Amino acid sequence: MSPVDVLIVGAGPTGTSASVWAQRAGLKTMLVDRAARGRDKCCGDGLTTLALRELSELGLEPEHLDSWMQADTAWVRSPRGRIIRLPLPDGRGQFAAVCRRAQLDAALVDRAVASGADVRLGVSFDGFADDGRRASTVSVCLSDGSRIATRFVVAADGVYSAVRKALGIGPPRYRGDWHAFRGYLRASGQAATDMWVWFEPDMLPGYAWSFPLGDGRINIGFGVPRDAVGGSSSNSTGTLDGGQIASVWSGLTERAHIAEVLGSHEPDGPTRAWPIPARLGELPLAHGRVLICGDAAAAADPLTGEGIGQALQMGRMAATAIANGGPPHSVAARYERAVRAEFVLDHRLARGLSRILAHERLTETALRLVDASGWTRRQFARWMFEDYPRAAVTTPRRWHRGMVDAQGAYASTVQPVAPTAPSSPS
Repeated sequence: MSPVDVLIVGAGPTGTSASVWAQRAGLKTMLVDRAARGRDKCCGDGLTTLALRELSELGLEPEHLDSWMQADTAWVRSPRGRIIRLPLPDGRGQFAAVCRRAQLDAALVDRAVASGADVRLGVSFDGFADDGRRASTVSVCLSDGSRIATRFVVAADGVYSAVRKALGIGPPRYRGDWHAFRGYLRASGQAATDMWVWFEPDMLPGYAWSFPLGDGRINIGFGVPRDAVGGSSSNSTGTLDGGQIASVWSGLTERAHIAEVLGSHEPDGPTRAWPIPARLGELPLAHGRVLICGDAAAAADPLTGEGIGQALQMGRMAATAIANGGPPHSVAARYERAVRAEFVLDHRLARGLSRILAHERLTETALRLVDASGWTRRQFARWMFEDYPRAAVTTPRRWHRGMVDAQGAYASTVQPVAPTAPSSPS
């Protein structure tokens, strides 16, 4: 077959975003993924404002996704039991939502197909036939026996990126920077309608969550840094092993204050654990004709573990860099500049805050300040859900008119939801 302009490996949010934007720019695009359609990607299923705006730009229509649930409020419980209601802007679009990843990713693959990309599921990357250094293309081998000549490759194939390994770059045996564990439940309490975050003393600077899916089901789980062990009050550190993670999970829903929010509940599907890569700026972003994005570039937020918004935006940045033309080194430099300008300062700030939140007393103090007034609660909610860049206060170049009262995504389809009041903390 004739060469393609872009071969994208990985059909998650990063790869599908890159394929849609590349096709819109007139590039001939192929998207491959080793998994079949509808695979279940481990995730908290939460969508930030950043992610929602990117999804809207891709043309994704939430009304067609039956697990999509808009959220206008989040409830947070501090390590010592303070409950805080964090309201998001009302009547100005969606600033937070929840959607099952299996359904979201399938819809994004549909967007890639609709854009005209050549989408091949169940086909994996098998390696490079050559490095493309002396030619105008690089040759890529796929598991179906085909060999594809392409001007550029976008590595969007996750934390264990096969493309990155084939290039011999990045840390060996890298297993991410956070552990996360997720399950689905059917619940009857406040969790069925409200987003909850619990800062548990034995998880700091991690946290537990419960996100509603709109039909009585919830996504419940927790995330902890790989180098943190429970019991932050003693400031002990080390490595959580599989047994410790399983132990935390087995007792999570039995904690009195969590059980109260869940109400009567029962499991609804298998539980899964997965690594979260969060060291953007430390792993390579490009190598020759290859641009590295999303989890393959360790782009998840070091404070929250969120990565969908960053993944979608990096896919767009990669496609834009390629579409603007030039030799491989110019395309790579353009992409790297865009990513570093948009994310690296935010990640440094998040990493610093994560170190602070490793201490129970400091976490409690910080959340008490958040709860000081309606204004502080609203601003923290917007900051937490990435309504604007995390480090915006220190980067005036990113200030713009209307930033403090910007519209959310899907403003024409927003359906306000009346918040419910929590019962008193246990």
